[in-house]
Amino acid sequence: METLDKFDLAILQELQRDGRLTNAELASRVGLSAAPCWRRVRALEEGGFILGYRAELDRRKVGLGVLAFVRVDADRNTGDATRVLEDAISKLPEVISCHYISGSGTFELQVVAPDLDRFSRFALNSLLNLPHVKDVHTSFSLGEVKAAAPLPLGHLRDAGEPAQAPRAAGRR
Repeated sequence: METLDKFDLAILQELQRDGRLTNAELASRVGLSAAPCWRRVRALEEGGFILGYRAELDRRKVGLGVLAFVRVDADRNTGDATRVLEDAISKLPEVISCHYISGSGTFELQVVAPDLDRFSRFALNSLLNLPHVKDVHTSFSLGEVKAAAPLPLGHLRDAGEPAQAPRAAGRR
């Protein structure tokens, strides 16, 4: 699957909003019959556009009241050392996302914990003891404005449309 058409984009948007839609409901929402819709969903899965389906949980309701952003500085940035640190980070369930970053630091982590005491123990006992860690810098979330939002897909839809010249503000 090389290009996405309007039906593929509509399917992706609808499934991002609600991954539990039945095929019949999804087909109705995107304007297809059930069989072609099902084939397109399978092609999107096989093409790697859809990576999986899961429930989105409220971290507070499951007792994870602390969300921290942790920048990890590695003591050296060789390929082998970075891979060892990456592997160690990926095994920590408290780390819910990890990104290589530009600028100062090597990784930016999102870490959850039940409370500040548990986060502190995790940072001291786990993060600081990871291989090749030089330092960690932590910021705590004081409140979420937007989290786990669907990916915007408008740029894909707009890519197939010809560009329009801007209109003149007024004529003389």
